[in-house]
Amino acid sequence: MAKKRATPTQSKAPRNSTGEIPVVGAREPCPCGSGRRYKACHGRESAHAVTELVQRPFEGLPGECDWVALRELVPAATAELTLAGGLPEGVPTVTLGTVLPMAWPGLRRDTGGVLLGLQNDVVTGDISRDLADTLSRALTAEPGNPVEARRPAADGLRLQDLLDLAAPFVPEVHSGFEFWLEDAEAATGEVAASLERANQAAIPTVRLTEVDAAYWCQTPEKNHLRWVMPYPEDDLLDALARLHAAGASSLGANTRLVGSFRAHGLVAPVWDLPVGMPADEVEKPAAQFQERLTETLAVTGPLSAEERRARSGFTNRQITLR
Repeated sequence: MAKKRATPTQSKAPRNSTGEIPVVGAREPCPCGSGRRYKACHGRESAHAVTELVQRPFEGLPGECDWVALRELVPAATAELTLAGGLPEGVPTVTLGTVLPMAWPGLRRDTGGVLLGLQNDVVTGDISRDLADTLSRALTAEPGNPVEARRPAADGLRLQDLLDLAAPFVPEVHSGFEFWLEDAEAATGEVAASLERANQAAIPTVRLTEVDAAYWCQTPEKNHLRWVMPYPEDDLLDALARLHAAGASSLGANTRLVGSFRAHGLVAPVWDLPVGMPADEVEKPAAQFQERLTETLAVTGPLSAEERRARSGFTNRQITLR
């Protein structure tokens, strides 16, 4: 009869009993003392926690709708950010930018100011946590250096923890990316060429002033209005369907509500506009539409057959941005 083969015994290293398991490299021993690599032990829990999709990552921030618009719809824009604890010594400003040069997540300027890029690939399912981690590292980076992407800790801070939630969020839309440089006129060589290429690719965009988070843009075929709204999706779609069935969903002659985007838990209806309709001519119709929408959102009860058809059409033409 064959002898039983000896089996390796588990490591007898003492397990961490504090309940706090720090994040370490995937191949390093797990700090809990199990004897396994971190990725096969508590790293599994950490990875799962930071990859869960947060449906509304900007919820609770002032200007949530504008955060979504700058993340998904606006080519070139900035907004000054106010930190909850004030600016650290040596950091004169913190500025959010839609896109940074070389698609860097963050940048510490030579003068100490911080730029935080919004339109970057995210490492986890929580954009707010990714951005907060980048911002925290940018605040302490050596001036004149970019900040690379990395995976934040599962329990790391979010933007809602770092920013002053009472401070206004005021986006400034730019015609190009000169905000990359503190003295864009002095740019030469490859820097100037890169800036010119980026500017040529930017779609002309204007933020309306009469309503919140509505952005006019110009394309070769037609102009558009893309308007990120804070209302629950089902309520908004019902209201849009009621208005459309009543012939009240347009923004004037030769304009048409054509569908919507869904992004980060919010919905952004989209209108086609005539090529010759500039942004300032959309202001009054948009404000009037906001009044109609507010009244219609208060209407309850089932949709009519025509309203259901309109709602189905909007749903079929809805695009989800991730």
